[in-house]
Amino acid sequence: MTLPEAAGVYYAVVSTIALITYAWDKRASKRPGARRIRERTLHGWALAGGFAGAWLGQAWLRHKTRHPAFVFVTMLSAVAHAVGWAWWLGWL
Repeated sequence: MTLPEAAGVYYAVVSTIALITYAWDKRASKRPGARRIRERTLHGWALAGGFAGAWLGQAWLRHKTRHPAFVFVTMLSAVAHAVGWAWWLGWL
């Protein structure tokens, strides 16, 4: 497996996990007494590379969109990963 393929698989898996955690938390938010997912866990999945899944979870589920920190961390993580790849590939 080449590096671009491995990176694509990694980002797809982590984004899927991020989307699932957002869906789980959205469902729990509708049920009184249900166990919620910690905000730092949601942020962590976005920062780990699941920013696409986090963004989809926010957009499709309309979850955490009223919290500017969530939108900011999601965008910041996408930019950080793009800059990191650009640096690693020698584009910067």
